[in-house]
Amino acid sequence: MKFKVNEGPADRIVRAVIAVGLVIGGIFSTGVLQVVLIAAGAVLGVTAITGFCGLYALLGINTCSTKS
Repeated sequence: MKFKVNEGPADRIVRAVIAVGLVIGGIFSTGVLQVVLIAAGAVLGVTAITGFCGLYALLGINTCSTKS
């Protein structure tokens, strides 16, 4: 199943940077906070790589300037 890209390049870069920060923060945390930070970082990382955000799709947001 192929999803329509709805994230622009700047949005994807910001998500990737935040994802790395969250995962690093999770590595240095413990307990529930560690799990939450790593999970949030993983979600942002996947959306940055794929260019598709499910929440954007639900809300009708599209930051991608090209049609795909």
